[in-house]
Amino acid sequence: MKNAVLFHGMGRTPEDLWYPWLRAELEAEGFAVSAPQLPDAENPDLEDWTSFALETQKFDARTIIVGHSAGCPLVLSVLEKLAHPVHRAILVAGYIRLPEMEDDNPMLLQSPNWERMKHNGREFFFFNSDNDPWGCDLRQGEALRERLGGTLIIQTGEGHFGSEVFDQPYETFPLLKDICMLV
Repeated sequence: MKNAVLFHGMGRTPEDLWYPWLRAELEAEGFAVSAPQLPDAENPDLEDWTSFALETQKFDARTIIVGHSAGCPLVLSVLEKLAHPVHRAILVAGYIRLPEMEDDNPMLLQSPNWERMKHNGREFFFFNSDNDPWGCDLRQGEALRERLGGTLIIQTGEGHFGSEVFDQPYETFPLLKDICMLV
């Protein structure tokens, strides 16, 4: 059975935005879906989140991992530490480093092993918008694609793919479901 692991972003829960909708849609298609509440989501720490993910989630050759915003460095960190590849990694509003990030930011990948990540993610898809208010924009998506290969999907005017601060309820995400369902 295919399984999907959905990682929310900073300050979020698995019950926010499009996460519950995607979970229900994938479960209806026969996926086993996990959408864990990441610890201390208001003050995320990549090391803590990675340890939590590796201890509590199942990752195998049929796994699809989806990360949104701060969930994207988590996806990459997990891929860097797995002993085997997963089927697909999908990063929504992903980034490598945002302009305001200091070198000691706890959500910044330190000395990333891009080759290991690339090896452990058989397929990569990146969703970025041309107007992301937090800087997780098409430049960040292109930087990820350059390092990992895969497909960059640029959405015009879609902001951060969900944000109360910027009045983006984003309760459904049909194109993301379609990418998850690719054979």
